[in-house]
Amino acid sequence: MLDTRDASDEELLEAARKGDQRAFRGLVDRHHEALARTVAGMLGPGDAIDDVLQEVFVQFYKNLTVFRGDSSVKTYLNRIAINRSLDVLRRRRRRLKRFVGLDEAGANQFAAESAEPSGPDETVWKAVDRLSDDQKAVVTLRLVDGYTTQETAEILGVRYGTVLSRLSRASENLRMMLQPAPGEDRPT
Repeated sequence: MLDTRDASDEELLEAARKGDQRAFRGLVDRHHEALARTVAGMLGPGDAIDDVLQEVFVQFYKNLTVFRGDSSVKTYLNRIAINRSLDVLRRRRRRLKRFVGLDEAGANQFAAESAEPSGPDETVWKAVDRLSDDQKAVVTLRLVDGYTTQETAEILGVRYGTVLSRLSRASENLRMMLQPAPGEDRPT
């Protein structure tokens, strides 16, 4: 019997493909926490995180036999998590636009400002939430989760330079959003 703690992702994947439920559970246990951080970085706090994680692992399970291994299991799972998170963000914006009658930019701002920030961390997260989906994904993977630029590019399926460009634009946007208005103190 395969020891899920000592086995590599590739060994667990191969065993899971042969129907070993413990091996699949080992992959879930190994990657759950990191994926939860990624999804939380994309969506902010809330119930949607657990739903997205469940969708990620269900999709992964359904695709065990077609996953070719061109990327690592970790990269593949992160790609699914980012895509599912983007789906949730799009659904949120559609609902806001429908019920509030806002355009895309207004819906983003309304969602980000719907609750008052309670401290500097909350202020930063609300600013990140106002970024475009592409910029938010890069900020979450690169700065929050600590992936390298190359790993971020692989997870998102974009070029290295695209990650750098999105990160630069996101940094500038965050700098502008977090800059205090004239006569206002910077949040502490």
